[in-house]
Amino acid sequence: VQLQASGGGLVQAGGSLRLSCTASGHTSGTAWFRQAPGKEREFVAAIGWSGTSTFYADSVKGRFTISRDNAKNTVYLQMNSLKPEDTAVYYCAASPTGSSVYDDSYNYWGQGTQVTVSS
Repeated sequence: VQLQASGGGLVQAGGSLRLSCTASGHTSGTAWFRQAPGKEREFVAAIGWSGTSTFYADSVKGRFTISRDNAKNTVYLQMNSLKPEDTAVYYCAASPTGSSVYDDSYNYWGQGTQVTVSS
């Protein structure tokens, strides 16, 4: 399974972006992680296959929303009220089983999309 992430860009603080992650085949649990320069990769959000189970990092709760359209094999990350500290490369990851907050639970990874939030 290949994952294609898109939707990153440059936005001012307080703005919004929507990231998309499209899979070439069936996946179950899907998540977004991010890595800022000089920092370790961190969990952002995850969603189960049905879309009813979602998990968020505390730093993005109330601002980011993860959702999915299984007919399109696509998972979205709607990011609102963006802050400069959200600047990072965002990666989508998928698993044939359930979702998790741990990156080693995921078999498939996208190429990453850059999100830059200016102050």
